[in-house]
Amino acid sequence: MADLLSGIWCDEGRLRSLRPRDWEVLIGQARRSRLLARLAVHASAGPGGLAALPAPPRDYLAGALRLVQRQRRDVLFELHQMRQALGGLQPLVLLKGAAYLLADLPPSRGRIFSDIDLLVSLPQLASAENALMGGGWISEERDPYNQRYYRDWMHEIPPLTHVQRLSVIDLHHTIAPPTSRFRVDGALLMQRIRPIGSSGYHMLAPEDMVLHSAVHLYQEGEFDHGLRDLLDLHDLLIHFGRDADFWPTLLDRAAELRLGEPLTVLLAQRERLFGIGAPSEHRAALVKLAPGWVRRVSIAALLARALQPPHPACDTGLTRLARWLLYVRSHALRMPLRLLLPHLVRKAWRARFASPPAE
Repeated sequence: MADLLSGIWCDEGRLRSLRPRDWEVLIGQARRSRLLARLAVHASAGPGGLAALPAPPRDYLAGALRLVQRQRRDVLFELHQMRQALGGLQPLVLLKGAAYLLADLPPSRGRIFSDIDLLVSLPQLASAENALMGGGWISEERDPYNQRYYRDWMHEIPPLTHVQRLSVIDLHHTIAPPTSRFRVDGALLMQRIRPIGSSGYHMLAPEDMVLHSAVHLYQEGEFDHGLRDLLDLHDLLIHFGRDADFWPTLLDRAAELRLGEPLTVLLAQRERLFGIGAPSEHRAALVKLAPGWVRRVSIAALLARALQPPHPACDTGLTRLARWLLYVRSHALRMPLRLLLPHLVRKAWRARFASPPAE
């Protein structure tokens, strides 16, 4: 038994041909990939909807849909509370899941949230943090080194957790670490943001939303939700690609922000898994943005294994090796060696010798 989940999205009839043992594996793979509710949405759109499925998987999927609806209400409430806490601070840019939800974009279908990502300009970062602390969101990070790690080297401050409701906000000033090979000036992103209705929030421009999705996954060190992130990218491309100007704008922006490598590599993975490539008229421009063939082929081979569901049916020695190599690579992409080596040594030392916290 191998990966049953990745091929489900481009084969409408496959769900109806699964055997009971297949369903058991598929449900497990979807749950571990954080795609159970997304699978439920996909199944609901098929002939007969969920009612056409056998009882045990149908019940699991229906339960996942109820959880998503409840969480949507919770997230919308948190967004309202955040807006109240932040007062007149503008602009406030939602990223990833929260933006998808509030703007009603396709990746919000079946989306399960672990946090809310908010982008503000670098000069407003301290004001936004102070306002959120006044609203009850505080940092639980007490280690001075980790505080410095976030504030000096990362694209976000330490996560803020609400003292009562335990909702988590990741407060960003850009979309990739300033020390990263793919660093992006947050001010350039702010130049193209768009309001989300009358909510008081904004979202990135369509091309920047796609590039954020790509660079986030490309630099990812943990792949427990890698397939979900690739599906997000796939959904965004289908949705925004209906505009005739989208692809030329996307490719020009990728060149401007120097994000051609993550974009082209993940477009190839999207085509491999979901059978949809970039429009043929733009293939020559994509070739110019792509990395050299050695890097392109090696990364593609690693991603082909790492993007499989984190499930025993797919968990081979080669898969574990690919994920470990990509984990190491993610650190090398985020930080230069002069910062990375001391950081890894310190992490290893603390993991080995740090005293457990007092009870």
